[in-house]
Amino acid sequence: MTRRLVALVLVAAALLAVPLVITNEFYLNLASQILIYGLLAVSLNLLVGYGGMVSLGHASFIGLTSYTAVLLLNAGFDQLTTALVAVAFSTLCGALFGVLALRASGIGFLMITLALGQIVWGIAYRANNLTGGDNGIRFAARPQPFGVDISSAPHFYYFTLIVFAVALFFIWRLVRSPFGAALQGARDQPRRMRMLGHNVWLIQWLAFVLSAFWGSVAGLLYVYYNLFISPHAISLQQSAETLLMAILGGASTLTGPIVGAIIITLVKNVVSTYIDRWNSLLGAIFVIVIMFMPFGIVPGLRQLWVRWRRRAKTERAV
Repeated sequence: MTRRLVALVLVAAALLAVPLVITNEFYLNLASQILIYGLLAVSLNLLVGYGGMVSLGHASFIGLTSYTAVLLLNAGFDQLTTALVAVAFSTLCGALFGVLALRASGIGFLMITLALGQIVWGIAYRANNLTGGDNGIRFAARPQPFGVDISSAPHFYYFTLIVFAVALFFIWRLVRSPFGAALQGARDQPRRMRMLGHNVWLIQWLAFVLSAFWGSVAGLLYVYYNLFISPHAISLQQSAETLLMAILGGASTLTGPIVGAIIITLVKNVVSTYIDRWNSLLGAIFVIVIMFMPFGIVPGLRQLWVRWRRRAKTERAV
């Protein structure tokens, strides 16, 4: 427990020191992107890792939140009302999506979420008068929470970090709560959970709603960061990349999706400037990780650490 606390303090100190160490605005904005995509991947991981429900439509919550926020702000609503209503509307849509998607399981669940995501994308692409179509639509300005201007890169990074830390804490508490145990039980032994009197459908639906809520929060941060939203942000590719983040880092852990978000965001934004076929590189990384660390990077590194410690103890004993 002490080691975990020390590690947590070190990580927190490192994250707080990022704007002091990184003065280049591009890389500081990249750090904000990593936090946003990390939150999106962690929210999806509630379904994939802890619920055993693979979704290919999670990026739709970026669109639902962002487009709602843009339209409300352009209609004259204040920033706070805009944010609350946008997240609430997106979460409500998530609750409806959950009712539809949970009519099936496995491949059927995945296909329904894919179809729902494509419906949201199709509306954003075709409703030119409302969403701007393929050209997208701009968000007027970032808010000023408690009078603090977050328009600069360092201030926005700290704002994103605070939201990310709060979200991660609540998700951490959730997966370690009795509900989190029930969700994992519904994933592993649904028939046994039903025999014990648990409502498996309700547990999975609540997980879907909570995943939609935190995905919507990530969507709000997304439109605050870009000040722009277009159908590209909610495409199938974005949903697939979010799913890849969770699987690559380790869907069975809380930190795995964050590691996956770091790798994929860096490959897309940094490595792609040097390598034209960065998609091929990303595919190669995924294949290598699955071959040698089938449960993801974080669980794989954890297993290597345990083996190394056991080997070191054995050598000392000899």
